[in-house]
Amino acid sequence: MTWLDLVSYFFGGAFLANAVPHVVAGLMGQPFQSPFAKPSGRGLSSSTVNVLWGLFNVAVGYLLVCRVGDFELRNTSDVVALGLGSLAIGLMLARHFGALHGGDLRKRS
Repeated sequence: MTWLDLVSYFFGGAFLANAVPHVVAGLMGQPFQSPFAKPSGRGLSSSTVNVLWGLFNVAVGYLLVCRVGDFELRNTSDVVALGLGSLAIGLMLARHFGALHGGDLRKRS
């Protein structure tokens, strides 16, 4: 395994984690932020756009995790790289969407 495989798994984890809010909001029929909204990342996109964007993220995540190198769930470094990518994007999105949806407690005081 090379370090490039681990970088691929890191970004694969980020894409897979990013897919979750878009697919969930889309399946619930709710508008949600996407890169295609105006303003980008802050405005709301339709539920259909979010399902499509979420499934695109799933496809890219799949390619980065399952088609690069030889990802193995029993290999700790592979799983840690994927988990760190998910954690990194998760924390970034929590701050970004928290500011837009009232989940950022720092702004309530």
